[in-house]
Amino acid sequence: MSHTAHIRSHRKPRRSASNVAMRAGVASGVLGTLAVATAAGSASAAEPVTQTLELPMFTGDLAAQVAQSAQATQQAAANYQLEAERDAAAAAAAKEAKKDLAAAKKAEATKKAQEARKAAAEAASRNAERTTLATTSSSSSTSTSTATGSAAAVIAFVKAQIGDAYVSGGTGPNSWDCSGLVQAAFKQVGVDLPRVSQDQSTRGTQVSLDNLQPGDILYWGSAGSAYHVAVYVGDGMFVGAQNPSTGVVERPLSYDPPTGAVRVL
Repeated sequence: MSHTAHIRSHRKPRRSASNVAMRAGVASGVLGTLAVATAAGSASAAEPVTQTLELPMFTGDLAAQVAQSAQATQQAAANYQLEAERDAAAAAAAKEAKKDLAAAKKAEATKKAQEARKAAAEAASRNAERTTLATTSSSSSTSTSTATGSAAAVIAFVKAQIGDAYVSGGTGPNSWDCSGLVQAAFKQVGVDLPRVSQDQSTRGTQVSLDNLQPGDILYWGSAGSAYHVAVYVGDGMFVGAQNPSTGVVERPLSYDPPTGAVRVL
């Protein structure tokens, strides 16, 4: 063996024919591709290409959503308009109500003022009547001590009932209403009077309050529609069944001035 046999050779290995052929094919393919690309590039440079972009079309769902949105906007606008109209109507109604309230208060104040003036006038008139009756009764009325005959009997009967109870519709012997007492008193002397005060106020002869005599019938209210009656007993006093609280009592004319009087004796 040679002494250089173990040393590796530095000479490149010989290529095989198959490798050479493969490489030749690849190179040929690359060149062909470059040729095609160059041709395409030349064509592109020679004639510009126009590209058309198509806008996307709305789908059915998107169109429905747009329609709903438009409808909602219209509804909101209508609601705002309705609310504005309601607010305006409410404001107008409040203004009118305030005006009506002011007018009502003014009318009420006027009415109260008129009632107050009327009450004051009535009170003044009543006080004047009481003063007149008190003066008249003290100066010109006939005393019970001089009453004779039927008048004395009537007066004695009504005075005997003082303290009895007042009962509506009562005709005695221990409870009376105003007309029941008067009817019973005059029955003692044979005078038949109607049962109720309205009719009793029209019997006999009408007499003025400044010319009263014992035994005259006093009435309150107008003749024919009187609501209360009593018997004048002289000295400015009368006896009558007043009300459930007092019963049959004797009172001065000034206590409750009567409206008029009738004379049946």
